Amino acid sequence: MNVSQAIIERRSVKAYDPQHRMTETEIQQLLSLAMLSPTAFNIQHWRFVVVTDPVLRHQIRAVSWNQAQVTDASLLIILTADLKAWEKKPERYWANAPQQVSDYLVNAIHGYYTDHTQAQRDEGMRSGGMAAMTLMLAAKEMGYDTCPMDGFDFDAVAKLINLPADHVPVMFVVVGKALEPAKARGGQLAMDEVVIYNTF
Repeated sequence: MNVSQAIIERRSVKAYDPQHRMTETEIQQLLSLAMLSPTAFNIQHWRFVVVTDPVLRHQIRAVSWNQAQVTDASLLIILTADLKAWEKKPERYWANAPQQVSDYLVNAIHGYYTDHTQAQRDEGMRSGGMAAMTLMLAAKEMGYDTCPMDGFDFDAVAKLINLPADHVPVMFVVVGKALEPAKARGGQLAMDEVVIYNTF
């Protein structure tokens, strides 16, 4: 499946076969592709919480408006962002670069994020969104359907997964075998309404 086809066919599916299991090889392939998603300064601050414990999945469903896909999809991935990844040995992110480049970028990382909590959070959300899209397109190519989700109690989920204080939840992505096709698209806006050249 080419990228264009995956984009066209990717839909948010709500009903999944609860008996289907993804293989460990498939899960590793999916996560490996997601880890190629871009991040500012290459800080790779997304953290993918793969929830496999059925009891925990039911607890998460209870604080997610009881949405069935939380437990029925083959895979529940909670995307989170480490807001302090920028200061946790940032030289790791440029370990393969020439020393001069690494030194420059590590200094730039500190300059951009130090005392800028809004930038830290904004970057985490942007990067999490890009990783979620990568997950969904990769899953589609693998023959799976997905649904991005923010319909859950963020604080309750953070507590259930023991999320560190310097991390935040971004969204869920569920992955699995659809029991029924997605409903028809509700209505796409015209390009001339959403594409602006130069200025409004």
